[in-house]
Amino acid sequence: MLQSLLDKADRYLVGGCLGSFRLPDEVATVIERGEGSRVFDVDGREYIDYILGSGPMILGHAHPAVVEAVQRQAALGSTFYVPSAPTINLAERVVEAAPCGERIRFVSSGTEATFAALRMARARSGREKILKFEGGWHGGHDYAQQGTTPTEPAHYPEAVPDCAGIPGAVGASVLVAPFNDADTAVRLIEAHADDIAAVIVEPLQRTVRPQPGFLEALREATSRHGITLIFDEIVTGFRLAWGGAQERYGVIPDIATYGKTISGGYPIAAVCGRADILDCGDPRRKSQGEAYAFVSGTVNGNPIGAAAGLACLDELSKDGVYPRLYEVADRLSQGLEAIGADMGVPLQVLGDGPVLQPFFTDATILNHIDSLQADAAMARLWGIEMLKRGILCNPGGKLYLSFVHSNDDIDRTLEVARESLEAAVSH
Repeated sequence: MLQSLLDKADRYLVGGCLGSFRLPDEVATVIERGEGSRVFDVDGREYIDYILGSGPMILGHAHPAVVEAVQRQAALGSTFYVPSAPTINLAERVVEAAPCGERIRFVSSGTEATFAALRMARARSGREKILKFEGGWHGGHDYAQQGTTPTEPAHYPEAVPDCAGIPGAVGASVLVAPFNDADTAVRLIEAHADDIAAVIVEPLQRTVRPQPGFLEALREATSRHGITLIFDEIVTGFRLAWGGAQERYGVIPDIATYGKTISGGYPIAAVCGRADILDCGDPRRKSQGEAYAFVSGTVNGNPIGAAAGLACLDELSKDGVYPRLYEVADRLSQGLEAIGADMGVPLQVLGDGPVLQPFFTDATILNHIDSLQADAAMARLWGIEMLKRGILCNPGGKLYLSFVHSNDDIDRTLEVARESLEAAVSH
């Protein structure tokens, strides 16, 4: 069954996968179902899951509250193209939770959310350029696919596209700076202040934490020049804290983008923030001669996704959820680093809360270029060995944790991690 489906995937799906992520051939699988912290492939093999759909399944798979909410709404209708009660209620929930929240516009993916946020910032300011940070991931649109995966430092602020098919004119409107370098970022903002519409940043860039004062410097410089500061909270929103990275790090942007945890595993994302910026998306502006930014889509804010998101946030709002997420993450990260120390292998785990990433290096990692010092080949080999032993992970990538990962799950993962590292070292 498994090989037949893999062969069919290679025949019909581009790259045999769903996007940019493909499991190595020797550990490729096809998932049939998920339950809690586990997934099961079509041949019945069980995995402890640390991919979690690339993050949305913060409550684990098929959480009863989410399943019930989706079933109830599906019986009432899947999409209407006009507001529904679940959509309006989710809007209220996110706006009230977001420190920067005043207004919200729903979209269907994180890529759409960051694209819409940048468009609204341009519409409000009349400026065209944006500043992003090397290694920061903001989705798949042309402005985001600049300076994300370079193998050497850029000639700042020159933007280098990450893939083919992007017009050169797009890159000309993107400035790139190194993450955690407040001096360089502020210098570029000052030099291009009259042209910059927005600064967009992952407050936790992939798994690299912001250094003290970095986000604060961005906030001060953008405020001084009337530039929109955008926090990409697709990953961090409702994950690091109820108020996301804004609450965790104590810096409030003008706009935040959300996805993953507000979706309950369904296609829904959002742009949330200051009303004077978000209102550029008000369609009534088009006929009134005011600056108008088109941000729309057939299934934006669909009631099934909204119902799932509401159920997810209801669970996350309960007492003890965030302490448990940090507890299980600390148990895993400390355990992995202890294994590296026992074996004499340089292994550090970066991240914050329930989003982690192991790096095989002793070097201090403060930005993307620093991370290139790590032994990527070892990380990939280790991840493949983990997959062989029933741990679903992205070899060399992030580990997402859920509220339902148990202590037993972590203990078993650490056992496998030690076996896998021994295998990778002897490879």
